[in-house]
Amino acid sequence: MTTKEKLLWAAIVIVLGGVGYAAYHYLTQGKEETQQAAEVQPPPVPPEPEPAIKNPVPGGGQADAGKPLPALAASDSGLAEELTQLFGRDSVGAFLVRDNIIRNVVVTVDNLARQKVAVERRPVKPTPGQTAVDGDADAGEVTTLSVQNYARYAPFVKVLAAADAKALAALYFRWYALFQQAYEDQGYPDKYFNDRLVAAIDDMLKAPAVAGPVRLVRPRVFFEFADPALEARSAGQKLLIRMGPENAATIKAKLRELRAEVAGRSG
Repeated sequence: MTTKEKLLWAAIVIVLGGVGYAAYHYLTQGKEETQQAAEVQPPPVPPEPEPAIKNPVPGGGQADAGKPLPALAASDSGLAEELTQLFGRDSVGAFLVRDNIIRNVVVTVDNLARQKVAVERRPVKPTPGQTAVDGDADAGEVTTLSVQNYARYAPFVKVLAAADAKALAALYFRWYALFQQAYEDQGYPDKYFNDRLVAAIDDMLKAPAVAGPVRLVRPRVFFEFADPALEARSAGQKLLIRMGPENAATIKAKLRELRAEVAGRSG
């Protein structure tokens, strides 16, 4: 091999060695930089836990020291008197069930967003009369909810529509400690009743405004909605549908007023 050829091969070896070193340096440096970048990444921030109480009532739900509350079992007469001052004696006499008022309110509120409401635990008297329908279900005719049925609820809706939401919320806050006690007695020692109330209101506000005749079926003793989607709705929503569109709109408006008073307070 001539001297010129030796020099040529030496140059080739040097060039290849330089390229190899450069490639190795580039790859290892990139890997180190990636590892370093991974090492300096901040740890993921865990999601904030939901607050135990979403809708606290003013004063933390504690009774007024200047006007202590009675025991839950002895609360009916005092609460009924305050409700009388708010709604009027005739209205309270016509609609209120005076026994176990707070416990019945708690049970009913808890059930409104569920499929069934315990009829025997409702804090108001049954709506007079039977469900009014058009068409004879027993004769195989198409049966719909009659507009006459809506009229059965009109007196009760009128009383609620006239109620002062601020005054009603103030009464509720004043007696809240007993509502909370009754809720815990129902088997919810770690839950907050006002949160359940707000959830029940929100659920009822989702009730659809059903246009046109509402078809019914009677597979057993009581009528049910023929539309499975309606029948699958919560007890509170189905109650609003049975009341009719106008009554339901009035109740929803009052529920929005009440929600504005009881939801999302800082105490």
